[in-house]
Amino acid sequence: MQISLKNKSKKTTLKSIPYLLPAMISIFIFTICPIIYTIIIAFTNKTLIQSEPFKFVGFSNFIEVLTGPFKDVFFPVFIWTIVFALCSTLGTFLLGLIVAILLNNPNIKERGIYKAILILPWALPATVAILSWQGLLNGSYGAINNLFMNINLISEPIPWLTDPMWARFALIMVNIWLGFPYMMNVCLGSLAAIPDSYYEAADVDGASKMLQFFKITLPSLAQTAYPLIISSFAFNFNNFGSAYLITGGNPARLNTQFAGYTDILASVNYKLATTFGRFEIASTISIIIFVILATISYFQMKLSGQFEEVE
Repeated sequence: MQISLKNKSKKTTLKSIPYLLPAMISIFIFTICPIIYTIIIAFTNKTLIQSEPFKFVGFSNFIEVLTGPFKDVFFPVFIWTIVFALCSTLGTFLLGLIVAILLNNPNIKERGIYKAILILPWALPATVAILSWQGLLNGSYGAINNLFMNINLISEPIPWLTDPMWARFALIMVNIWLGFPYMMNVCLGSLAAIPDSYYEAADVDGASKMLQFFKITLPSLAQTAYPLIISSFAFNFNNFGSAYLITGGNPARLNTQFAGYTDILASVNYKLATTFGRFEIASTISIIIFVILATISYFQMKLSGQFEEVE
């Protein structure tokens, strides 16, 4: 009986191969092959203008990035990338959570309308939204500066895109605006799944609303939201679109041509490959980014108990 079931399972698997083959071929060509090629290039001297014969150089590129001339580019950009990813992730989650708690109130009759309005940043194409913000934040004719000056909130235009501090603040602000609807939806779903009996029992015991939030709401949200927060951090760490389309990586740094003050590692990689033709350094940084994200994600998931078996 067991042998016949195994044979039947093998026949079913063989029959499914022709249907899976196109997807497997596509994954191999468009995902696995580029990854293998990137790894190979990281250990060579491949550049756009090949002044020396193509050869393997071992870990020389990694040494150049971490301890050589490129360390003055890599480490400042790496620190800013961590700050950008953390602020964006925490900002989107906190804002999404606050809005979700407000909209979860059954006494708000128009909450369906509010949800539809607040979902717009997520519904809009990211490129269109980002380029719209670029115009709104323009120091000369941007609507935000004009509004602030008309209501006498500021006396001079804020250099949103030309001052390093303001440019970084603007980048994080736009990224939070783009990302909070996703977290709002996640939190709304999680809040709806919490049984009302928990809060009723807490009311009977005399627990305050604040205590209920920290003892009931947050622990219940953590089970759903924590894995999504980790994935959101990984996404923001590599969020090339926001960093490149809003400021182009500017304002420029005086000590290097490879990175501006708002460049993250992903946008620096893009510039190294397309503008400067340093394919070997770009591939090396890509591998370093993967190792960093994999390590951070592993420890975050381990600390949150994501690897523990559910009984």
